Amino acid sequence: MHPPLDRPHPDCQDVIKALKECHRHTFKKFTGGCNRQKNELDTCFVQEKERALKEMNKDWLEKKRVEDEALKWAFGRTETFEEYLARDKGYQRELAKKSRQQQQQP
Repeated sequence: MHPPLDRPHPDCQDVIKALKECHRHTFKKFTGGCNRQKNELDTCFVQEKERALKEMNKDWLEKKRVEDEALKWAFGRTETFEEYLARDKGYQRELAKKSRQQQQQP
């Protein structure tokens, strides 16, 4: 399955056109004659998604830092949630217990 072809896919327009052209021949569509175009389309969509995710997450660390600062201010805490969990003895015990259970499983 692939996403709808009628929405914009700027990186994959040529491949979409090739697949649509192949699908015009009903016989090819149902007998695997368009598999090459479909595989190229899938590859193109994967690359398009990776590029979009890189673009969206390029400043992720900065956003996380700003969010952590806002949470510290909002809750009056001077530590991050990760620092709190590192100090929490109950959480650490459960984490160690889960780790031991995973090591015992084959």
